[in-house]
Amino acid sequence: MNRIVPLILAVALFMEQMDSTVIATALPAIAADLGVGPITLKLAVTAYLVALAIFIPVSGWMADRFGAKRVFRLAIIVFILGSIACAFSGNLLQFVFSRFFQGMGGAMMMPVGRLVLLRTTKRSDLVSAMALLTIPGLVGPLTGPPIGGFITTYFSWHWIFLINVPFGVVGYILSGIYLPDVEADAPPPLDVRGFLLSATAAGGIIFGLSVMSLPALPPIIGVVTTLIGAGACLAYVAHARRTPSPILSLSIFSNRTFRTAIVSGTLFRIASGAIPFLMPLMLQLGFGLSPFQSGMITFVGAIGAITTKFIARRVLAFAGFRTVLICSAIVTTIVTAANGFMTPETPYAVIFFFLLMAGFMRSFFFTATNTLSYSDIEDAQASQATSIASVAQQISLALGVATAASILEIRSLFSGSHLALGDFHVAFFVVAALSLASLPPLFGLPKNAGASVSGHRAKAEIEA
Repeated sequence: MNRIVPLILAVALFMEQMDSTVIATALPAIAADLGVGPITLKLAVTAYLVALAIFIPVSGWMADRFGAKRVFRLAIIVFILGSIACAFSGNLLQFVFSRFFQGMGGAMMMPVGRLVLLRTTKRSDLVSAMALLTIPGLVGPLTGPPIGGFITTYFSWHWIFLINVPFGVVGYILSGIYLPDVEADAPPPLDVRGFLLSATAAGGIIFGLSVMSLPALPPIIGVVTTLIGAGACLAYVAHARRTPSPILSLSIFSNRTFRTAIVSGTLFRIASGAIPFLMPLMLQLGFGLSPFQSGMITFVGAIGAITTKFIARRVLAFAGFRTVLICSAIVTTIVTAANGFMTPETPYAVIFFFLLMAGFMRSFFFTATNTLSYSDIEDAQASQATSIASVAQQISLALGVATAASILEIRSLFSGSHLALGDFHVAFFVVAALSLASLPPLFGLPKNAGASVSGHRAKAEIEA
């Protein structure tokens, strides 16, 4: 297996993960500097995710039309420019627009990167390639919290966005040298109407749910925007059924393994997407820790996630996708709920243990669902599969942030005071319950689902 390609593509994942973990750690400091509350500033987090959800659907078409390598390198440039704009933002509006622009670059990086990987990797090597792609990307969560916390505590939050610049430059140069030229195809004309409907649906739902709990805006704005997004979603489904070449082809959901991986993975990510938002806030607002102290604690989860990547292929070959996914979801639920019992008096060793286990099991789930999504996909469907999978991932993560913030906002409204530790405990219990929703779709999976890439069936046949 060619290891250079996934490692170069991992630069994009590294920047995205570094960015998301850094901003989560620095959220209270940024909010204070911009003169808004931490919950209000989640609009900037949501703006990035909205941009991803809007522009990811067109990424597959652009890769087919202009060439995956060219689009990938352009996306890195846009992401770098967006990061610089964030660093120089002086108010909430500028920061939100900068995050949106940054998200436009992020929307092209990972889907197109996965497309390059799919088209240059044998199916038998897909688990290893996906794991290798993710390892450097997980260095972002590993280094993001302590670096972001250190810079925010002892320097200024503006510098945390400039971390992406040198990595982006290196990724741009190396991708030009080593990435293979995946030839551009002659795709059908861009489905403009479908793009507008999907953009309205994704943007409306994510933004609307976020605004519902935003203190600066009336809740009715969030309700109306969410309803508009839901209406556009239904309109897109009708449009896709009667359009020969829709921007997101829903026919791919007839593939059972793809459908199960997307549905279960989306539900799981809604719960998981809330964790990076809740944990730094609880440690800083509930425990009274500094951003640097908070970062030095939360980075433990990334260590567990990285450990998974070295054993994922062997475990999947031994147990199969179905067993690994079900066990991962159950254990993740338990360790997430454990956060709801933590207090400033909880020994750090106990906190580290549960964060380590959470990162370990979530990473197993993500590696398995990411690989299972593409296990039975033909090359002709690769661009559609990567676009749909990426849209589902980003929408679910955005819903996770919106859900967590909504829980905190509702709790503070009922208590009539600032956020307290008990509010975060309730949020973690609710999020843990939500992660259980990912289990029902998995029970219908055959035991040998995805065996062509995991090797599980082959192992069973040898033993028989």
